Amino acid sequence: MHFESRMKSQWLKRTSLLAGLIFVGCSMAFASTRVNLDGYWQFKTDPSNQGGSEGWTKAKPEGTTMVRVPGTWSIIRKYYYYVGHAWYFKTFTFPALTREERVEIHFGATFYSSHVWLNGTELGSHPGGYTSYYFNLTPYLKPVNQLAVEIDNQPGVTTIPGWAMRGNHRVGTWYDWWPDGGIVRPVWLKVSAPQLVRWQQILSTVSGTGATVTDHLHVENYALSAAHARLSLKVLGPRGDVAATSVQPVLLPPGKKVVTLKLNLHAVKLWSFDNPNLYRMEAVLTGHRGEVLDSRTDNFGVRTLVIRDRKLYLNAQIVRLTGIDRHEDSPWEGLAETEGTILHDFDDMKKLQVTLTRPVHYPQNPLIYDFADRHGILLIPEIPLWHFSAGQFANPKVIALAKQMMHEVIEQDGNHPSIFAWSVCNESATDTPQGVAYFKTMYRYIKSLDPSRYVTYADDLLPLVKNPRDNAASYADFVMWNEYYGSGHGTEKVLPSLIRKIGSDYPNKMVIISETAPYMPLTRNPKEARRFRDESIGKELSLFGKYPWIAGVLYWAYAPYRSHAFPRRTKLTVPIPSPPFTFGSFFVNRNRQRQPIYYAFRRDNAPAKIDIQMTWPKGETTVSPPAGFSAVIERRGPLHIPSYSLDHYQAVWQVVNSRGREVGAGKQSLPDIGPPFSLVKNWQPPAKSRGLTLHLWLYRPTGFLAAKGTCWWRPPIWRLGLWRCRGD
Repeated sequence: MHFESRMKSQWLKRTSLLAGLIFVGCSMAFASTRVNLDGYWQFKTDPSNQGGSEGWTKAKPEGTTMVRVPGTWSIIRKYYYYVGHAWYFKTFTFPALTREERVEIHFGATFYSSHVWLNGTELGSHPGGYTSYYFNLTPYLKPVNQLAVEIDNQPGVTTIPGWAMRGNHRVGTWYDWWPDGGIVRPVWLKVSAPQLVRWQQILSTVSGTGATVTDHLHVENYALSAAHARLSLKVLGPRGDVAATSVQPVLLPPGKKVVTLKLNLHAVKLWSFDNPNLYRMEAVLTGHRGEVLDSRTDNFGVRTLVIRDRKLYLNAQIVRLTGIDRHEDSPWEGLAETEGTILHDFDDMKKLQVTLTRPVHYPQNPLIYDFADRHGILLIPEIPLWHFSAGQFANPKVIALAKQMMHEVIEQDGNHPSIFAWSVCNESATDTPQGVAYFKTMYRYIKSLDPSRYVTYADDLLPLVKNPRDNAASYADFVMWNEYYGSGHGTEKVLPSLIRKIGSDYPNKMVIISETAPYMPLTRNPKEARRFRDESIGKELSLFGKYPWIAGVLYWAYAPYRSHAFPRRTKLTVPIPSPPFTFGSFFVNRNRQRQPIYYAFRRDNAPAKIDIQMTWPKGETTVSPPAGFSAVIERRGPLHIPSYSLDHYQAVWQVVNSRGREVGAGKQSLPDIGPPFSLVKNWQPPAKSRGLTLHLWLYRPTGFLAAKGTCWWRPPIWRLGLWRCRGD
C-alpha cells in the first residue's frame, strides 16, 4: 500500500481527533495533516517557580483553571497584573505511528519564554513572544499524552522586550506595552512524512512586462538514509489561472537542504496598494513512487520598491504615504486577538486611507500581514527593542536573541509583498558606539537573509545628535523619526527648523516620520484643545509635504493600549485600569468607538480632492431644483502628503429628495487621475421638491472610499434657493 493511501486509512480511524483536523496543502491532503490543539486547556500560576520540582511536567496539579487557547491570562481580572511563571496543561490521545510518520507540535506564539514537556520529557524552550516555533514529538508519543507548557512573562535586562535601560534608568523600568503572558496564538500538531518542505523564500525580479521568480525551498529529511524525491512548483495568477510550472528531481540526504528553482512569468500583474495583485506558489514534494510527502503554499506579489534620490518609488512611480500605528491589544482579548478584532481594526484603518504602517514594535499576527497583502498596505515590521541602553546593545545575549527573532520573522513572513523594510529597534541608544555596532551587525545579518528589503530603525533623538556619523541613522537604508513636537517633545514652532536640520544631517537619506501626533495644547478647555488638535492634522501634513525627501508620515495611535511605562496620573479606583496609559491621540477609544479626530484625519488624509458644484439649465435660477452637477477630481500633488497616482478609481453619484427617494444616480470608471478630471452629470429635476441632496463618492479599486463630495439644495426663501457644496 502506498504511503499516501496508508495514511488516509489510518487517519479515518482516528475518531478522537477528526473534529479538530485541518488539512493543508493541495488536493492530496493526507501527505501532511494539521491537528488543531486550540480550545480549552488547564491553567495554573506558579509564583514561587516550584512547578517543575513538584512534578507538574508529568502530571497536572490540583487547583487548575480552565482557560481558552489562544489567550492571555492578562485579561483575566485575577491575573491582570500577574508577572512570573504560569503553566498550561493539555491531555490528548494519539494512535500508534507508522515508521513513515513524523509528528511536530507548533506554537504560533507564546509570551514570553516557554518550556514544553510531553509525558515528562522536555521537548525544548523558546524565548520571544511574537514568532512561531516547533518541537518534534515523534519519539515521545503515547496513546494518551500529557502536554505541559511553562511560560514566564517576566522581563529582564537581556530579554526582548526587556527592561528599558536607556538614559541610565534603573533595572525594573517597564517597556511601553503590556506583558500579555500566555499561549497567545494557535497551537497545532503537524503529521507528515520524514521528508518535508520547511519553508520557501520567494524572490522576484521584474523585467519589462515579465518577471523571473526564484524559489529557495528549505527541505528537510529526517530519515536515516537519503531519499529520491521530486519538487513540483505551480504558480497561480491573481485570477487563479496557472501562470508557470517547474519540476525538478532531488536527492535528499539526511538533514537539511536548500533547493532553488526559477520560473518565468509573462504579462505580470504588479502588486500595489490600489491594485494588490497576489500570486500563489504551490510547492509539492513527492517520493520516488509518486506519493505526496509534503506540500507548502505561500502567497507572494511582484513589485518594484526602490529608494532613489531620497524618494520612494513603487512600480516606478513616486509615492508619499500616510498611516497609523497600532498595538495588538484589545480590552477583550489583549495580545491574543482573534480574526474578528484584527479584521475590524484594519478595515477601519483602511477607511482612514492607511497605505503604510510599521505596524508597531513587534512581529505581528500572520492575519495582519495577509490583510495588508490583500488590501494594499505597506509594512515595516520591527523586533521589540525599546529604550535599550548601550550596555544592552553590547551584550552578546541581546545580539544573539535579536538575530534569532529576526531570522524567525523573516522565515515566517518574508514572502508577504506588503513588507517594505525591517526595523531592528525603537527609541534606543543608537547614538552610542555600542548602538551603532549593534545596528551594523543586524544590518549585515538581515541582508544575508533577505537582500531584497531595506533595513532601518525608529529614532526619537535625531535633532539632538551633534555628529550624525556617531548615530546609527547614518548607516540605515532610510531614516525613521519619532517626533512629538507640539505634544510630548516641545513646542511645534521649532519643528520646521528641526526638519531642515535632519535633512542637512542626513543629506542622502529618505525620511519617514514613524510616529507623530497632532498638536495637543495645554489648556483647560477641552473643546478648544480638540479643535486645535483636529485642525493641526492638515497643517502638519502640509508642513511635511514641503520637504520632498519625507516619504511617509505615521500617526500614533489607532486605539489606546495598556502600558506600565506611563501610568495614569489619577488614582485607580477599579482593579482593571481602562487603560493605564494616556499618551497619544487615539482615533478610536478602547471599545473602538470613533473619536472626533477620526473624522478630521479622514478629511485631511484623503488622496484626492473633489470640487463639486450643482448646475441648472440655461436660463434657470437657483429658485428651481438643480438638474445636474459638475465636479473636478484631482489627486494631491507631489508637494503634498499623501500623494500617489490614482489608477482605476470609480466615481459613484446619487441625488435624493427630502424623503430619501432617488432622483438620479450613476457611476463612471475614471482614467488614471494625473491631471484633474472633470465629471459632468445631469438628471431630470422634479417639478416640485422640498429639497435635494447630492452625494459623489470616489472609490479605490479595492472598494474602499477614497474621497467624497456633498451638495444640498433647499426651496427658495425670500426669492432665493439655498444650496451649498463641500468636499469631505
